[in-house]
Amino acid sequence: MKSLIDSGLHEIRREWSGLALSGFSAGLDIGFGPLLMAVVLTLSEGGYGDIGTEILLASVYSVGFIFVIVGRSELFTEHTTLAVMPVLDGQASLRELGRLWSLVFAGNIVGGAAFTFFVVTLFPNLGVADPEAFGTIAQKLVDHEPMWLFAAGILAGWLMGLLAWLITAAQETVSRLLIIWLVTASIGILHLPHSIAGNVEVLFGVFVSPTVSLADYATFLSLATVGNAVGGAVFVGLLKYGHVTRGGG
Repeated sequence: MKSLIDSGLHEIRREWSGLALSGFSAGLDIGFGPLLMAVVLTLSEGGYGDIGTEILLASVYSVGFIFVIVGRSELFTEHTTLAVMPVLDGQASLRELGRLWSLVFAGNIVGGAAFTFFVVTLFPNLGVADPEAFGTIAQKLVDHEPMWLFAAGILAGWLMGLLAWLITAAQETVSRLLIIWLVTASIGILHLPHSIAGNVEVLFGVFVSPTVSLADYATFLSLATVGNAVGGAVFVGLLKYGHVTRGGG
């Protein structure tokens, strides 16, 4: 618990420019997961529903998270748990938490948008991913009722909170990689809405697919973000802090 609180405090007290740049870097790096998904869908003879393709898609989805987390960039959905700990412990204020969340989230979104624009501009000339693949990936996230997006977003935030919790106990690189893959591949194979990775996935659809609109993007991003925050802060941050401070270890 102490290591989690110290980690959260360190990030809360960082300069705004460092947080924003780290968040921007994370937004760029996480885009490689959705990009690789589009490449796999393009090269695969199967598609969604084929078990082999589903497992492969979930595995490459986790690549972006590995780049971000092992590279120690700032990801909003990690801080829905980590940064809550010092607040619950009385060592940081809600205002400081809001500052951290705002800077990291904005950096993640802008970084993801920059990555998407770069790929959409460059990749048609490379011929490794069809535009239809990007649209198919986006449709998997936006073709749902708002209540589903919110509830599934809670599950995604819950899993990311568990990832932030578990990763502090993993000392070796191999074990950290395995934990990251296990959690984020679970999000991928369940097609849960992760606000930051999904930002890239749905923006791809906005750019290349006539069936994905800016309204779809805004609805997805708002509901997934709120759901992720609730899942990470309440179902992991609040509950884990509560049971540990009451003699849970």
